[in-house]
Amino acid sequence: MTNGIHIVDRGRGPQLSTSRITVQDLVPYLRQHYTHPQIQEVMPVLTMEEIQVVERYVQDNYEAVMEQDRRIRERAEARRLPPAQEEALHQQRLARLEDFRHKIRQQRPERNGDRAAS
Repeated sequence: MTNGIHIVDRGRGPQLSTSRITVQDLVPYLRQHYTHPQIQEVMPVLTMEEIQVVERYVQDNYEAVMEQDRRIRERAEARRLPPAQEEALHQQRLARLEDFRHKIRQQRPERNGDRAAS
């Protein structure tokens, strides 16, 4: 293949021989018809040759790659909480973050010695 770049399987599924980026890491972008420069914006470590090797692999193994992608998307969807629960968790995180920020603001004057004299 190009410059010794090829697809290998090191236990995580098909991936580039030159990095830890798997074929499945690129599938969503290929499915959305991203251009090579657009993919490089998302994954700047990739060369044009590496993207071409993945594209060629996907073309040659289309059915298997798309079946794996479907299973990945199904598992991800199954892990998602209902929208109301997701929103409640988000609000809890925001509240904890604001609490933490408030505590930090209270501690700052004490650390700087700016606390009013009693």
